[in-house]
Amino acid sequence: MIHPRLLLVASLVLSVGSGVASAQLPSAPMRYQQAFDGSSFLAKTTTEPVDDSVMLEAPVHLSLQFPQRVRLVKLTLRNEKRDWVDIDFRYDPQPDSSFAWSLPVLAAADYYIADWAVLGANDQLVRGSFSFSFGVDAKPPSIHKEIDELLLQLRYGDPEVRTVMPPRTEIIINRDPPQYDPPFTIKLDSTTQTPC
Repeated sequence: MIHPRLLLVASLVLSVGSGVASAQLPSAPMRYQQAFDGSSFLAKTTTEPVDDSVMLEAPVHLSLQFPQRVRLVKLTLRNEKRDWVDIDFRYDPQPDSSFAWSLPVLAAADYYIADWAVLGANDQLVRGSFSFSFGVDAKPPSIHKEIDELLLQLRYGDPEVRTVMPPRTEIIINRDPPQYDPPFTIKLDSTTQTPC
């Protein structure tokens, strides 16, 4: 590796030899940014409700607290059947370390999952999620997830097989198509007809 002072002397000699007296200082040394530690970032992130928590009543808001200022690019909420809840999330390009959203009235469900994604240090994408349940007979979401995992293993026999349940759709069977009258209907009265 060539020392920066030798580069400066070489550039001065070449400049003077060409009849142009100019000198450039070597550029400032590049600062190398440390690699982003995603596991530490996730460990220092707090959520409300807390992950895998059980509450008596449905929460009225979601909040995320990050260890540094980030840009929140995704926040979704869905129940265990993959039904989405509209929480009116809109991307805001301003970085912050704390985010909160009011929730609509949540329907009864086994549990809810909130998925989020942020752009952190060096614009690295970090994803995370947390889940919660509520109600008198509610169980922690981790119990429901373990049961789902066991059912998948029983169904496929291989723990490496992963499936994603598609969103529920409504299939309509045995329903007649709607009947529409044409715009003009001619009704003939039997008294007005003339015999042929």
